[in-house]
Amino acid sequence: MKSIFDFTVKNKDGVDVSLSEYKGKVLLIVNTATKCGFTSQYDPLEAMYKDLKEKGLEILDFPCDQFSNQAPGSDEEIDQFCTLHFGTEFPRFAKIDVNGENADPLFVYLGQEKPFEGFGKSLVTKAVLGSAAKVNNKKFGEKTYVGWNFTKFLVNRKGQVIARFEPTEDMKNVRSAVEAAL
Repeated sequence: MKSIFDFTVKNKDGVDVSLSEYKGKVLLIVNTATKCGFTSQYDPLEAMYKDLKEKGLEILDFPCDQFSNQAPGSDEEIDQFCTLHFGTEFPRFAKIDVNGENADPLFVYLGQEKPFEGFGKSLVTKAVLGSAAKVNNKKFGEKTYVGWNFTKFLVNRKGQVIARFEPTEDMKNVRSAVEAAL
């Protein structure tokens, strides 16, 4: 059976990192963007990281520019923005694609393990974000694994994907699930 620990990704400096380095940790893997309406989620993510890192949490940040070009800039510029504006200390990786022919294999796996089931029940969410995602993702067809920026995948200590949270999910619910996994 495949697990997260079978994947290798590039860090923000372009160096290969085996996710096996995170064996025994609970992981929250997030695709992010610096110019997104959900960018403010960096604050609760960083607070969670500071509070729970010693208990075994790692948050892995993967910038992605596939959603309305909301992650402009180089890996270094993105890292500087996140550090300066949000004080993030959790690991940031190289900018990737999460959908389409060039989707990073990690996100293909994550999306197949926990497929997209919608952005929630709110009519505003469905109307605004659902419409934007539909237009943006139409070009990816069957290779759409992630609906929008700040989608989060929760991985247990054994490397199994146990939950998926869309960007519209209340961060209190995300934190509760992380704490339960720890």
